[in-house]
Amino acid sequence: MTTKLDALINSLEGIETITDSTQVAKLSQDYHTFSPVLVPKLEGKVGDIVVRPANEAEVLKVAAACAKHRVPVTVRGAGTGNYGQCVPLHGGVILDMTRMQEILWVKPGVARVEAGVKLAALDKKTREIGWEIRMAPSTYRTATIGGFIAGGSGGIGSIQYGLLGDRGNILALRVVTVEDEPRAIELRGDDVQKVNHAWGINGIITEVEIPLAPAYPWAEVIVTFDELMTAAKFGQALGNADGMIKKLISVFASPIPQYFHALQEYIPEGTHPVFLIISEPSLEFLPGLVQQYGGQITYKKPAEEAGKGIHLGEFCWNHTTLLARSVDTAITYLQSMFPRDSSLQLVERMYHHFGDEVMMHLEFFRVNGAVVPGALQLVRYTTEERLNEIIRYHEEQGVSIANPHTYIIEDGGRKVIDPEQLKFKEIVDPYGLMNPGKSKVLQFQIQN
Repeated sequence: MTTKLDALINSLEGIETITDSTQVAKLSQDYHTFSPVLVPKLEGKVGDIVVRPANEAEVLKVAAACAKHRVPVTVRGAGTGNYGQCVPLHGGVILDMTRMQEILWVKPGVARVEAGVKLAALDKKTREIGWEIRMAPSTYRTATIGGFIAGGSGGIGSIQYGLLGDRGNILALRVVTVEDEPRAIELRGDDVQKVNHAWGINGIITEVEIPLAPAYPWAEVIVTFDELMTAAKFGQALGNADGMIKKLISVFASPIPQYFHALQEYIPEGTHPVFLIISEPSLEFLPGLVQQYGGQITYKKPAEEAGKGIHLGEFCWNHTTLLARSVDTAITYLQSMFPRDSSLQLVERMYHHFGDEVMMHLEFFRVNGAVVPGALQLVRYTTEERLNEIIRYHEEQGVSIANPHTYIIEDGGRKVIDPEQLKFKEIVDPYGLMNPGKSKVLQFQIQN
């Protein structure tokens, strides 16, 4: 590999490269440390070199060099993923896309950007013309749009617009192939699914075109309840209220709020809070719904104060796990989807069955036109065997688990890789150099 790397480095003159071992090791990691199962499996997995292209022409040059010298390439955004998506299993090049930060254009309802653009920066720009991005992870301040599409699935805003992979939430992707003579390919419409959420195994995303949403003035509210299931029923009722515009409905079982130090004064001990981001025109209807379910509004931040101080979006989704782990590193998490017809009944069953061993954290979002709760439960980890028992019990009860304790695509939420993605992979990565080892099917092809 040393000879190959020397030749590769020599062919990349003029493109920023990092060979310092400490820096390379740092840029070979993500937040897979959330999983005590993944930590030992990915220990010591690092790239050999980091390359930071400034534009698509440089990406094409890197892709050609990797193909010529048969050097693996792992694409990286900001490294905010949780499954080891950007951890290289076979060394090689870490392709850091964070220098490609140009917002190419913004029009009413649509924006085109380079893959390294941070979601918060894009949202700020689109708001200048009265629009905003439809959804973002809780890491939106640092996450890149290319990384979100390659490794994410939904987040703040999914209550209104569904998941990232839903038809219409990505308009176009421009990807570079890893061939002897690399190409830049434009995928539009349903063809974007060939690359969406594929962990960078089948093309280097260089540009993204996404639809925008009308920008509302967003207020932030905390409502507390004495019983978790009342809080969950309130969340479902608010989610079902189509006339009220929402961006976030997060429900937390006690004792999760103990990890929210900055919000402690607004959450009485033993209560179960619901965090809301809701449009100010819809606020007028909130007190009546809160009263109907016996809740108490304990915190309200008007839209005019947005951007100042605390932001509830940074306590939800997987930021909840991050905050809990900052206090207790023995905590890990699960990702669960409850079936539409019995969701709240199963939430209640899991809540009572596991107690504080699996602390209930719900995020409401839209799936196939219906609002359903998904869960990012906090798990008090003891052993991998016990964790697997917890997962198995959920699945036996009809709860679908997107397992965050594996770096294999098929063993996570996907179960199988889309055949169209496999066909596209064969075209764009004939030598199997892109993020090798992250798929059962492709792992066999690479090793053989």
